[in-house]
Amino acid sequence: MTHPEPTPAPGRPVVLRNGTVLVMDGAGSVLPDTDVLIVDDRIAAVGAGLEVPEGTQEIDARGGIVMPGMIDTHRHMWQTAMRGYGADWTLTQYFVWYYLEHGRKFRPEDIAAGNRLAAIESLDAGVTTTVDWSHNLHTIDHGEAALEALRSVPGRFVMAYGNIQAGPWEWSADPAVRALLERLRDDADDMMGVQIAFDVTGDPAFPEKAAFEVARELGIPVTTHAGVWGATNDDGIRLMHEHGFMTPETVYVHASTLTRDSYQRIAATGGSISVATESECSAGQGHAPTEQVLQYGIPVSLSMDTSVWWSGDMFSAIRATLNADRMAEHMDAHLKGETVTHLRLRAQRVVEWATRGGAHAIGRDDLGSLEPGKKADVVLIRNDDSPVSFPLLNPFGHVAFQAQRGDVHTVIVDGRVVKHGGKLVGIDLAPVRREIESTIEYLRSEMGDEAWQQGMFPEMPAAEAEILENPYQYTDYKDEGKRAGGEERVLGR
Repeated sequence: MTHPEPTPAPGRPVVLRNGTVLVMDGAGSVLPDTDVLIVDDRIAAVGAGLEVPEGTQEIDARGGIVMPGMIDTHRHMWQTAMRGYGADWTLTQYFVWYYLEHGRKFRPEDIAAGNRLAAIESLDAGVTTTVDWSHNLHTIDHGEAALEALRSVPGRFVMAYGNIQAGPWEWSADPAVRALLERLRDDADDMMGVQIAFDVTGDPAFPEKAAFEVARELGIPVTTHAGVWGATNDDGIRLMHEHGFMTPETVYVHASTLTRDSYQRIAATGGSISVATESECSAGQGHAPTEQVLQYGIPVSLSMDTSVWWSGDMFSAIRATLNADRMAEHMDAHLKGETVTHLRLRAQRVVEWATRGGAHAIGRDDLGSLEPGKKADVVLIRNDDSPVSFPLLNPFGHVAFQAQRGDVHTVIVDGRVVKHGGKLVGIDLAPVRREIESTIEYLRSEMGDEAWQQGMFPEMPAAEAEILENPYQYTDYKDEGKRAGGEERVLGR
């Protein structure tokens, strides 16, 4: 980027001068030619021509957008070691590869490698907080390795502890796992939160109840894949509700193939939905439930799911969410012979989901907006070398449809500058690359080249391809509802 500025030194106040500030205060405030002053780990002031303490370092934000750091509420960070491998997968192929065939091959160091790369990728893309939906922690050593990798990167994270290789009622009762969860809870480290991550199959015996009881006992929120075609369903939501496990802290990921009853239960109990639209459009969980969350007033956050398909770039999440909702709205109208003249979902709302919505989902009211007293997680979008950087007319529309990770000039987390002038600060990618290369070499050798290639480039299906009845190895339960009477479930009606 043109005219590089010196990177602000740690420990000194920082002021971003003369930017277009998206406050994300709930009122849609857009402040042109405005400064944001950061002292220590907090936003000290927002306003024009601010007086600043002596020694404050200035960042020129003129012509750029200053906004809160984005928050990704659901990413399987350990899978980033296989970036792009599953580009042509369906959800079934994903389940087969990770859940049934090869997930157990990942060593603790492989989990760490993926987490570290994903964490760095988040910062580069202006994502200051990422929920690590870490569901391949099949030993406590895997959990400790995942945690160490996150702590090695100067971002803000939430460890969502899970294990797809065993029943939630089994691993949540492991004393070593409980000790790690308690440690994370008791540390009260605002750079590292904690959730418990597992799914509810809908089995009427409700074996997941024991895991919910552990979460309640420990006082740790649950995040769960809900409404995923062929995996989780309305029965799981009903069981959670009947047993009192739906709380305002609960995050329902995807929530795509549910009926009105389930959305009403989520709305009534105050939970939030993490919409991962790029994933839902491509993999097959179901249609992103944007119409339903608007109808029932359910809080929303955004997420990128996994880099085995997509990137960790939340600009993609914003764009995909708007596109998917608008396509559905237009198609519904066309089928009725009607024309949409005004769109129900606007760019401002989805940018809010990527910032304030994420903060709400993880229970962090000190994040997600640029207001005095809030934590200083700040992103400057500015690229003087890009013809796409001007004119800046509609800032929300610019973030949604024009900006990309290459336009992220500066990223500040907890008052610390971690990216500046378009380059990461103090992060050496060479050892990270070697770590990833070691993991790939190991996985290929374990699988063999033929299986590795077949996994990456799945054959076209036969006329009557087998349907995966259940992706979970720890239960024989089958969801019969996915095959019949599907219109209501598919459309969320």
